Amino acid sequence: MSVTAMSIEKELPLFSNGVNLNEQELISCQSIARAMPEKRSRAKASLAGHRSSLIKGRGMEFAEVRHYQNGDDVRTIDWRVTARTGKAHTKLFIEERERPIILLVDLSHSLFFGSSLLLQSLQAAHVAATLGWNAINHGDRLGALIASETEHVELKPRSRRQGILQLTSALIKVHQNQLNHFDELPQDPQHILRACQRLQRIAKPGSLVWIITDGQHFSQECLAALTELKRHCDVGAFIITDPLRQGTLALPKRFSLPVRDGKQQLTLTRHSYNVWLNEQLARQQQFIELMKMLKVQTRFIDAGKSLSDQLELLR
Repeated sequence: MSVTAMSIEKELPLFSNGVNLNEQELISCQSIARAMPEKRSRAKASLAGHRSSLIKGRGMEFAEVRHYQNGDDVRTIDWRVTARTGKAHTKLFIEERERPIILLVDLSHSLFFGSSLLLQSLQAAHVAATLGWNAINHGDRLGALIASETEHVELKPRSRRQGILQLTSALIKVHQNQLNHFDELPQDPQHILRACQRLQRIAKPGSLVWIITDGQHFSQECLAALTELKRHCDVGAFIITDPLRQGTLALPKRFSLPVRDGKQQLTLTRHSYNVWLNEQLARQQQFIELMKMLKVQTRFIDAGKSLSDQLELLR
């Protein structure tokens, strides 16, 4: 779960203790979202909403049926109602002004690890909350799929504060459940595969999907579901890293370091640390290569730094 030595004195995010997740710290992510740099894009006056996006399809939502009138598009005729009534009827639509934003938040056992500032799971929650607040600030609808070894929490896209409140509540619940029953919860090596398959079904065409993970549990089996998802949605990915897992934490030449990695209790020496580090980086690289196959950009967020110091990466 965490390293028991050699932590570096750094300032924790507001309301956070680095291990437990609470509502206040997720609400405080709203200020980080406000400070996020805007992604530059050409404005299109004919589109409603705050930003242009790569939404496929008509971008229209059914509203009602009325009698067909001269000049109506024949492609909108409701043939079922027409056949039932004997008179031509046409469908009316309203323009979609909110883009669905779907977050796949990985809260597997492997993310309950921290060597410097925060558990990676906490940083994953901070990233999710910040992206959620950003979506709400732009008038988008927010949904999520939170995945762990024992539960998948599905949140349908909702607007305004309803969307962000259901996200923060679910993040806290799943995170605390993982902490409280860490040694009791079973290992399920296929839980991320099932999350990808489920995400493929719930993300509507035109959605923007963010994957937030440490990349440890994504396999080649996930490729089929993610490929199908990518055909109809925009996808981006964040890898939540830790200094010890990246080899960036300053360590003495000789050491004996107690480490808990998932359910494994390890004592790392210089030699065993190098072997362990190579295994960590290899699994991470496997996820990066998977994203490259999908032509998805992968960004790194360090759990050893406050998210407010990594804002440029969130753009």
